[in-house]
Amino acid sequence: MFNKEDENYIYELVSKNFKKYRKQLGISKFDVASRCGFSTQFIGNIESPNYHQTFSLATIYSLSKALGIDISLLFEEDEQESDF
Repeated sequence: MFNKEDENYIYELVSKNFKKYRKQLGISKFDVASRCGFSTQFIGNIESPNYHQTFSLATIYSLSKALGIDISLLFEEDEQESDF
């Protein structure tokens, strides 16, 4: 996990939340990719903890719309993360 002072922290946070909500909603990577016009590889890269994928605010907005959730949910920190 990146430290909050690291600019990469936000990418990791959004990635983790995106994967969590996608799985909770039972939506496949393929379906998200189709809804957004992205490749499934790009979606997989966003979710992968072993690959550092950057993305724009517009991409985050598209991802939230594809999941049918409010964009703010992708920026939620859990208790452990807020302690950093």
